[in-house]
Amino acid sequence: MASDTVRINVPETDNDLREFMSWVRVASPRGPIALDTETTGLDIYSRNYGLRTVQFGDAHTAWVIHWERGGRFVEAALFALRIGQRFLIHNAPFDWLVLDEHAEFPLEVLAPKTTDTKLKASLIDPRQPQEGGVGTGLKPLSAFYVDPGAPDTQGDLTAEFRALGLTKATGWAGISLTHPTYNLYAGLDVIYTARLDPCLTAELARLGVRDALVQYEHEISRMGAIMQRAGLVLDTEYVHTLTASLREEEAKYGVIAARYGVESVNSGRQVADALLGMGETLTELTDSGNIKVDKAVLLALADLDRDWKRMDVRTPNPLALAVLRSKRAGKWCGTYADTFLETVDANGRIHPFINTLQARTGRMSITRPALQTLPSSDYMIRRAMLADEGQVMVSTDFKAVEMRVLAALADVKRMKQAINAGEDLHDFTARLVFGPNFTPKHRKLCKGIGFGKVYGGGAGTIQRQTGAPMAEVQSALAAYDRAYPEIKRASSKWQREARGTGMVTVSATGRRLPLDRHRTYAVVNYQCQSAARDVLGQSMINMEKAGLLDRMRLPIHDEILASVPKAEAADYAREFERCMSMDLFGVPIEAEAEIGGRSWGSLYGADY
Repeated sequence: MASDTVRINVPETDNDLREFMSWVRVASPRGPIALDTETTGLDIYSRNYGLRTVQFGDAHTAWVIHWERGGRFVEAALFALRIGQRFLIHNAPFDWLVLDEHAEFPLEVLAPKTTDTKLKASLIDPRQPQEGGVGTGLKPLSAFYVDPGAPDTQGDLTAEFRALGLTKATGWAGISLTHPTYNLYAGLDVIYTARLDPCLTAELARLGVRDALVQYEHEISRMGAIMQRAGLVLDTEYVHTLTASLREEEAKYGVIAARYGVESVNSGRQVADALLGMGETLTELTDSGNIKVDKAVLLALADLDRDWKRMDVRTPNPLALAVLRSKRAGKWCGTYADTFLETVDANGRIHPFINTLQARTGRMSITRPALQTLPSSDYMIRRAMLADEGQVMVSTDFKAVEMRVLAALADVKRMKQAINAGEDLHDFTARLVFGPNFTPKHRKLCKGIGFGKVYGGGAGTIQRQTGAPMAEVQSALAAYDRAYPEIKRASSKWQREARGTGMVTVSATGRRLPLDRHRTYAVVNYQCQSAARDVLGQSMINMEKAGLLDRMRLPIHDEILASVPKAEAADYAREFERCMSMDLFGVPIEAEAEIGGRSWGSLYGADY
């Protein structure tokens, strides 16, 4: 590797294990030890999940310890975990949780001793290869920083899975523990990690990324792992009932769509042809040149906003509504209900993956299942997730944080005055744009424009989401810019600065946010979303200091979901609000807590 010979040891005897422990005693004080695990899959808390190997290494030597063999092998691995002073892990939360659950080695002990190379790479460039970046996977990073010709053992291992009649899903559990390619793959990963870390450290220093930001992200990552470990109680009886109901709804609306000639609601061509035949005008095209009939287009045709509420701007198209309802029911069943039942642990809890540094802007996400994609109007899926016995759900959400962050970062004078005066910002804006006799539709349009500024939506997106005529949208946009000229000035300034730094804008906290040359206007979106995410991150740190971490369950968008004792819910709610309240460049960031029943869905209209 990189012109050096590296060695991978796979101990088989007690003498081999004694040699490994001697290596650990020397390696630990010398520098960080790279650490990794191989398991039977990704669902750490699912039934029959297993830890197969634990591997340790430095830049030249790796040791693959066969945990699955038990006895002395387990003792040797635990010895290394206990005496290791510093560890390097690529994608640390996964291995923290694996070792916490299946090796009974607490993440509270391991996390403070860990540097996560994936996290460091994300702070250098968060883009994936399809976005023009190197990516944050260990193999592409190693090829870029360590050795372009380094062995692609991941590809070799996938080929071995196929040769053995296994799939990528079953191969990790099914391949023999002694298979040479499997052990080579396991061993090389820690050597890659050990060699990658100093390269990333040097690059972070070259780019001027502060150590405080790196440490901050490690703290947020650790908190996310603790929340993931806690998980949520699953109402399995309700989920089974929900599955049947969703399948019935999927079929019902599929039948309605078939009456209009759509045999498959997932066929864009069939849906487009049928809508055109009904007299609808469809002008947007996909990248491949086909007529676009995505969710946004169908919602507008069905006279629904993004929260599935009527806009009352047109007669709903029955086919668009049927396609939406059928596809949503199918997705919710497969993505949510089925996944709940696949991943529920022996104690009846689910543990959604919490990715604390996911999007380019640093925004967090929840996967398996992707709970952050649920519309704000839904309670059916959320109803499946429960607080602990004798407890209730508390949701604490920021008040209009996107607009407040925009006002703070761009120093929007009138907007800041309205916020500090306690006015409803969307009412205030509608009055500036449309005068004192503005209507609810005017308010909705101004709210849509504000979110368009924050999320990078243009006139077309605003028109679809609000249902307002395009001429009115364009006129309101011009009036909005006159009312708040600082936003355009800030956008121009940020774009100008990015052009001088290789198309990278730097956030208020020093986060590097690469821009796409054909979408430099997204700089406002990136700045605001990144700052809003870090406001949430700071709030999480405040919560841990206040002793609230063991009550926290999920960070969702700008919301923290918690399970708290019913009798003390009001006290907890006030404390969560306090932790999420702060000042951002003269703009008050405020939060509001809502106390629900036992289910998350109770906060959205469910009766339990």
